[in-house]
Amino acid sequence: MSRPTTQAEYLASLVPPSVRAQQVSRRSLLRGALGAGALLATPPLLAACGSSTPATGSTGGGGSTAASGVVSFGSNGSDAKPKAAYEALMAAFAAKNAGLSAKINTVDHNTFQENINTYLKGAPDDVFTWFAGYRAKYFAAQGLTGDISDVWAKISGMSDALKKASTGDDGKQYFVPFTNYPWALFYRKSVWTKHGYAVPKTLDELKTLGAQMKKDGLAPIAFGDKDGWPAMGTFDVINMRVNGYDFHVSLMAGKEDWSGDKVKKVFDTWAGILDLHQADPLGRTWQEAAQSLQKGQSGMYLLGSFVAQQFAANEQDDIDFFTFPEVDSTIGADAIDAPIDGFMMAKKPKNEAGAKALLGYLATGPAEDIYLKSDSSVVGVSSAADTTGYTGLQKKSAEFVASAKSIAQFMDRDTRPDFASTVMIPAIQDFLKTPTDISGLVTKIQQQKVSIFGS
Repeated sequence: MSRPTTQAEYLASLVPPSVRAQQVSRRSLLRGALGAGALLATPPLLAACGSSTPATGSTGGGGSTAASGVVSFGSNGSDAKPKAAYEALMAAFAAKNAGLSAKINTVDHNTFQENINTYLKGAPDDVFTWFAGYRAKYFAAQGLTGDISDVWAKISGMSDALKKASTGDDGKQYFVPFTNYPWALFYRKSVWTKHGYAVPKTLDELKTLGAQMKKDGLAPIAFGDKDGWPAMGTFDVINMRVNGYDFHVSLMAGKEDWSGDKVKKVFDTWAGILDLHQADPLGRTWQEAAQSLQKGQSGMYLLGSFVAQQFAANEQDDIDFFTFPEVDSTIGADAIDAPIDGFMMAKKPKNEAGAKALLGYLATGPAEDIYLKSDSSVVGVSSAADTTGYTGLQKKSAEFVASAKSIAQFMDRDTRPDFASTVMIPAIQDFLKTPTDISGLVTKIQQQKVSIFGS
């Protein structure tokens, strides 16, 4: 899909009009094929199942008019809340479409992403969860995913910007957007009120705040990078604060020199605040880091709003966030990561008519409403979604995305999958272990980048 625009109109267009009217203030290669699972709540990691031959049936909003049988749905929603949300969503799809049902094959989120290339080149599910960005566009260009332009011809409630984010280089659509969410520094309001903390506006203020949190017995910034991808978000935001959005997306596209002074400055800046981060991050998952925030052991956490999945329902109102502070006053702090999650179709689905019927249904406001009842950590992208029940966190997330000047999708979505996984995950983890040889680190990244991108 094409990269996010820098225009404010795009950002605002991602937010349903009803939210705006209310003025409401995250790997590529190759560790084996994805397994599959079982119908709705049955156990994961079984062999992927075939689907029935299409017959006459209801489409539920988009795609072919001849659809029946079972649609296999590959899901990375392995945590409790998204898993429950997808189960409710697929049950609703089956209830709405006589003769159609969906078989959910749930795989651990990180395993799903690390094995996506093998998955797509093997026997993928008819429909599967994925993300907008360079990587989705790359899979389409490689002929690994299916053209769903006919589904898009019947979709309503999606902005032109969302359609653009779903379109490949050939002008065809390959992706159905569903939800999005911002990356920011999240914290518990009760903890901050207890200690009298104030939101930092600059990097120096963040350092001062972190020092005080240490004195108060907290790990200033919760941090877990066992899975490899979470720390990419820290690189993204520091790069956008130090060098700006345009340089960031150009760097992700392989058009910039990773060994240059600009990238060195990103790692230098990061090294200057590493002592504020929770120690030993390579042994901790993002969920475990989030739980340290939930337990009041950490002061803040740079992550996506899905961090709220680790909080109980009665704790949701205690979650707040702020953008990573300004580093350079000439660049500001109005560029963010706000990934768009959604769905793609296999190149040759076993049940193409059923797959397109499911994708058409997933593109509707009512489908988003069902999902969001179980997972309120994200916001819907369809203008037909009902936002009246949004939590305070969802309303603020929607406003935050709308007010940003520039949006990136996240490193492992904004660059080639082979570069993200085979180069940047180990490079960043090497940096976290030994943050002293930055010159050697970026030189090695540049050499590998040239071998992948060709220049």
